[in-house]
Amino acid sequence: MKTQIFRGTGTAIVTPFATHDGSIDFPALHTLVERQITGGVEAIIPLGSTGEGATLAYEEKLSLIDFILGVAKKKVKVIAGTGTNDTHTTVQLTREAAGLGIDAALIVSPYYNKPTPEGILRHYRMIADTVDIPLIVYNVPSRTGSNLTAETTLRLAEEIPNVIAIKEASGNMEQVMEIIRNKPEGFCVLSGEDSLTLPIIASGGDGVIAVISNEAPELFSVMTRNALAGKMEAARTAHYTLFPLMRANFFESNPIPVKAALSMMGLIQDALRLPLMPLSEKFRPVMREALRAANLL
Repeated sequence: MKTQIFRGTGTAIVTPFATHDGSIDFPALHTLVERQITGGVEAIIPLGSTGEGATLAYEEKLSLIDFILGVAKKKVKVIAGTGTNDTHTTVQLTREAAGLGIDAALIVSPYYNKPTPEGILRHYRMIADTVDIPLIVYNVPSRTGSNLTAETTLRLAEEIPNVIAIKEASGNMEQVMEIIRNKPEGFCVLSGEDSLTLPIIASGGDGVIAVISNEAPELFSVMTRNALAGKMEAARTAHYTLFPLMRANFFESNPIPVKAALSMMGLIQDALRLPLMPLSEKFRPVMREALRAANLL
């Protein structure tokens, strides 16, 4: 049986930057992590798409992981996004992050290269052979340029013991259900789309790695726990309260909108690293309204 890392809500946490020089704003990050813990999430995931991992230097990634581990103090799971499109670099970063004490690694399916299913399988197998920590596969075709099919996902789950879950962000519910229907015992299916969390859990999924929980950790994690407990009416009420914000978070490329929202809430500076730019002015009134609807402003 696979080792279950968490069941519920994991937050793909943003990386706050200082506006004057673009460095990581560690005091703001401390506030964000504490807010996630207080809000009741089960896991924090740095260095994903939401955390702008692609534009962080190697040493910045390690220092950020180490910092979050220090703030979290084992109160929640810390799962670092260590995947790249280069197997060698992914192995190296995952090994070093494991040495810092992460609970698991989130490994995106290799982007840009567009490997064959066999290449993807060997990519994950090499990482798994190198590190003795749980691995979560991340399928996000909109960013990688290729879809990790249900067939390939199930091979990974069945053939590699420490591949223990998938973050599924294909948006294809039939594909998600095919994985849930045929997965080995203990393999977890996590939503990678905030707005599909409820239907994925209703179909037998185990939780979510979310963007919206940056803004609303308490309400969203309660929604997820209610759904997992079968309290669907309460879960639906929270879902539709948060639905406008779920949509607003993707008006432009993630994490542009969520950083604008957190800035409006007074939690971070509205700073991103190029080529990303702050949220367009035309979307800001809608974002403010979505935050008000969720009682976050």
